[in-house]
Amino acid sequence: MEKGAVLEFCLMATHRIYYDDAYEREFTAKVLSCEAIPPDLKAGRTQQAWAVVLDRTALYPTSGGQPHDLGKLGDGAVLDVRDDGEEVVHIVDRRLEAGPVAGCVDWNRRFDHMQQHTGQHLLSAMFQERFGLPTLSFHLGEDFCTIDLRGPEPSDEILEGAERAANTIIFEDRAITVRYATEEQLAEMGVRKQVQREGILRVIEITGADLQPCGGTHVRTTGQIGLVLVRRRSKVRQDWRIEFVCGGRAERAARADFRNVRNVAQQLNCAPDEAADAAKRLAAERDAHFASLRATLERLALAEAALTLQSFADSAEEPLVVERVIDGTPPEYLSLFAAALVKRAKVVALVASAESGDVVFAQHAAASHDMAALVKRVLAEVGGKGGGARNFARGKVSDIRAVPKAIELARTLLSSVSRIS
Repeated sequence: MEKGAVLEFCLMATHRIYYDDAYEREFTAKVLSCEAIPPDLKAGRTQQAWAVVLDRTALYPTSGGQPHDLGKLGDGAVLDVRDDGEEVVHIVDRRLEAGPVAGCVDWNRRFDHMQQHTGQHLLSAMFQERFGLPTLSFHLGEDFCTIDLRGPEPSDEILEGAERAANTIIFEDRAITVRYATEEQLAEMGVRKQVQREGILRVIEITGADLQPCGGTHVRTTGQIGLVLVRRRSKVRQDWRIEFVCGGRAERAARADFRNVRNVAQQLNCAPDEAADAAKRLAAERDAHFASLRATLERLALAEAALTLQSFADSAEEPLVVERVIDGTPPEYLSLFAAALVKRAKVVALVASAESGDVVFAQHAAASHDMAALVKRVLAEVGGKGGGARNFARGKVSDIRAVPKAIELARTLLSSVSRIS
């Protein structure tokens, strides 16, 4: 727990069992209040619910980057748990009567969060201790977790180094303990992140590795984290976001990664450890084929344009409008064909693909029309979007059945009368 995660430990209206024992799955408590609350569409809740305050709880509220627990209170399903100052508010799907109630924690969810959160403490400690990269914030998501690091871009070697160091400590199965201390005591003890808060603070200590104020739930030994697996990094403003998973999530992610690599290798007809090299060769072949195809399409466009225009006699008075709806060619051929046509003075090209719905309107630089305005006007009427420059514009109709209508409308909007179809 990093930004906003420091907890001042004091007497609260709701006694938080998880502070001292995150492994307590079942508990008894007294219902202090139960108030009906309306649906909350922002929270994805469309039905009425009840806000319940207990004298004690083992259910963790959303706080410091860690999501809330789920579970049961009596016969009611706990939908949300919120931290409201001195109270923990439980959002339940039914009314609870005042008095004693039995509660339980969704253990699979809780233990997953414990693995992720403790793994984050350890990984953040390794990034800071070994590479001077402090953690600014932490987010525990449904599928993966992230920390934001301040400093220069961490290289692949740094990511692997922090991961390897964290896993070494995990395999040593070191003890993790909850301690309480003041700000001054923490400074003397070598806390990872300095705090400025009065009173007694709750602190999570990973033996010989990390000391960090935190109000979250954590495992008892590093071995219970299972494994830390760093996935990727990305730039977020001036910081670097590191995605990672721990424990059961790491196992599932590694299995899924191998399954994907194996499937790719089968498609490439090679062994899994040869997939990367095979993919590089395939990409190189694709680029070579694309370049060859591009050159062929350019030659074909020039030849077809020459055949189209060979019977056209130069006219000093009016432009020539060439209309063509093309089948059996890739969409990029339209631009090549239109560009070849308008190399001839006074030519306007209106071409489209009957299969994709792409349209290209182009003209010679000496022509007097505005192709960008023309394509926008046509597509606004027949349905579609497009744009471009004065001499060259492209777009796409929403319904390919409207392609002939688009070309005909464009022809009608032009003032010329000469025509080749």
